[in-house]
Amino acid sequence: MGGGGREITMLLEAVRDKNVMQLKKLNAVLFPVRYNDKYYADALASGEFTKLAYYNDICVGSVACRLERKENAICVYIMTLGVLAPYRGLGIGTKLVNHVLELSNKQTISEIYLHVQINNDEAIAFYKKFGFEITETIQNYYTNITPRDCYVLKKHLSSLTHLKK
Repeated sequence: MGGGGREITMLLEAVRDKNVMQLKKLNAVLFPVRYNDKYYADALASGEFTKLAYYNDICVGSVACRLERKENAICVYIMTLGVLAPYRGLGIGTKLVNHVLELSNKQTISEIYLHVQINNDEAIAFYKKFGFEITETIQNYYTNITPRDCYVLKKHLSSLTHLKK
């Protein structure tokens, strides 16, 4: 009956053309927004910055990013990050954020940012644990969901502070 010591495996897998449908299915369940082809093109183009999370071989979460050039720096925009409700609280979202942070540090990315609906206290608290800060409020950012306003959460990265002496 009981799982008797069966090891729980959690792994991240890159999103490619062959499994992009997994990302589409997750997004349909997780988010009240429908994403267009550009979203998926950006997600695929970001390479290692977009990952599917598997828990015991079940696809339960994802992070999808877009790389953007700002002045002389490259920024990471977290377009979506989500974990299916029954699998929350198991460290999967943390693993996804840490993956993006570690990859960004290796690639001298200057900042990571994202948008969060102003009433999504759970997400805001989650990102603050990783050092993200609310930097602005955008009115009417969302068109089909209420409230329409969002916060921009940013985390500045200094590649100098992460170099080991």
